[in-house]
Amino acid sequence: MSDPDTSSGAAAPGLTPADEATLGEALKRCSPATLEAALAYRRSGDVTVIPTVVLGIIERFVDPEHRPRLKTGETDLRVVEDLGVDSLTMLEVVMLVEESLKVSIKNEELRDLRTVADINAFIEARLSGRTVVAPKHLPAEVVYEVMPMQPPFLFIQEATLSATAASGRYQVAGTEFFLQGHFKNNPVLPASIMLEALGQLAVLFLLRSGAPELEQPVDPAAVFFTSCEGVRCSRVVKPGETLLLSIRPKRIKAPLATFEGTVKVGGERAAFAEEITLTFGFLAPAPTTAVAPAS
Repeated sequence: MSDPDTSSGAAAPGLTPADEATLGEALKRCSPATLEAALAYRRSGDVTVIPTVVLGIIERFVDPEHRPRLKTGETDLRVVEDLGVDSLTMLEVVMLVEESLKVSIKNEELRDLRTVADINAFIEARLSGRTVVAPKHLPAEVVYEVMPMQPPFLFIQEATLSATAASGRYQVAGTEFFLQGHFKNNPVLPASIMLEALGQLAVLFLLRSGAPELEQPVDPAAVFFTSCEGVRCSRVVKPGETLLLSIRPKRIKAPLATFEGTVKVGGERAAFAEEITLTFGFLAPAPTTAVAPAS
C-alpha cells in the first residue's frame, strides 16, 4: 500500500487539520521546536521526540532564571529542587503533556517522577505500551541506612534507582577531611573520590534496584571493589559544586557485576569510567525452625 499523499496539506493519518490547529493553540507559548516534535509524534508515533516535547513544556512553565539550565541538556535536573516547579505548576505541566501526546498520567504516578529524565522515561514507556515501573527515590536517610559505607566516607546524598540504571548526587561541602591537603590553599576534589562515588552508587544499585539478574538479596557486607578500566577525567571540581552521578549495569553474573559510570558537574562531564567491576555475595537464607508435630 502506498503512503497517503500529504503534499496538498492534508494531515497525516491520526492527525486531522483540526487536531493540528488544537495542538498549535495548546503549545502556542512553547518553542516552535516543541510544537514540531509534538506534531511529529502525533503523525508517526516516534517516541524519540518525546524529550523535546517534555523539555519544551517544562520550559514554558519555569521561571526565566531557570531556563538556561534546561538548555544545557541535563536530564538529571530535579523538577522541584532545581527548576523551582511547585505542585500546582507540575500539574499544569502534566496536563499539557497529556493533551499534546494523548497520554494519561494519574496523580499518584507523579510522586516518583523527580527529574526530567524520570518524566521522559515514564512517558516513553507508557506510549510504547511497556509496563511502567516508576523509579525508586532514596532520600539521604534511606541511603545512610542501606549503605555499608558511612560518613565521612559516603559520597551519595540521594539516589534514584530503576532496574536498569541509577543516578545520585553529592554536593562538595568544602569541609571534607581530604580537602585539607588536596591541594594547599587550592581545594580540589580528588578524581579518586569521584570514582569512589560511582562505585558506591553501583553498590547501592546491587542492594536496592531489584534488577532481574539479582535473584536474591545482596549482602551489604559482601560487596567489594575489583577493578576499574577506561577512566577519563576532564573537569576540576571545587567546593560548592554538585556531582551528578549515573551508572548503568553492563554485565551482572554472580559473583561479579560490571558498570559504566559518568560524573557530571554543571552540565559538563567531569569523569567517566568504561568499566567498574564489583564482586558481591547474596544474603544467606534465614534458618528455618522445625516445628514438632502436635500430639
